[in-house]
Amino acid sequence: MLTGQNSDETESGPVDGPPALRLTGLRKEFGDNVAVRHVDLTVPRGSFFGLVGPNGAGKTTALSMAVGLLRPDGGRCEVFGADVWSDPVEAKTLLGVLPDGLSMPERLTGREVLTFIGQLRGIAPDELTGRVCELLEVMQLTEAERTLVVDYSTGMRKKIGLATALLHRPRLLVLDEPFEAVDPVSALALKTILQGFVASGGSVILSSHVMALVEQLCDTVAVMADGDVIAAGPLDDVRGDSTLEEAFGRLVGADTKPGEELSWLAS
Repeated sequence: MLTGQNSDETESGPVDGPPALRLTGLRKEFGDNVAVRHVDLTVPRGSFFGLVGPNGAGKTTALSMAVGLLRPDGGRCEVFGADVWSDPVEAKTLLGVLPDGLSMPERLTGREVLTFIGQLRGIAPDELTGRVCELLEVMQLTEAERTLVVDYSTGMRKKIGLATALLHRPRLLVLDEPFEAVDPVSALALKTILQGFVASGGSVILSSHVMALVEQLCDTVAVMADGDVIAAGPLDDVRGDSTLEEAFGRLVGADTKPGEELSWLAS
């Protein structure tokens, strides 16, 4: 079994400096429920990192702690060496986050949301105007820039959410189910943007239940189950000679016996 610790390097060779994200001994309990047990995980800088696992595996809880949205009961979270909890300003300057179920001001337009977030980030007005215009164009939201967010489709919401995450020019994007309920056209646009971000030197962590999507986009993956990381490393090492979906089934002990069916549905 592969361990949860990866070396700080990419396929092109070693990368200087601390990794994009390092989780050490991360733990979270909710009463008697241990959501995250003792997670050690390193995300290499410059990687497109996929985090997969069944429902209840602890993915969202781990990512929420990693980006400063949920305080851990133990362990450390570091973004490019900056501790998320003891040095939150530095760490969150380096982070762009798109959480699952993102909430935003719904009575503002797309342009107003980006402008408001940019002002909170302290971006200079002239620089902010240029970034907002460019993001709306790249996200294909120019025609809807004066539409209230409450009237946005799911795909449009995901794109404006990603735009807010990119606005301050982060070095690491953490995305929890960014393609859930997104139409194919919007999904293609999001994929192109994320691949371009990584190609330009950025790092991405993507949590998803869709194995084919992770295989298509990610070069490194980690598998979580029951609050633990049970495998992590380069995609080809984790999946071996099978598909990621098949490897995932073996790793989490999924019952994949062929021929099983509901008796009352059989013809």
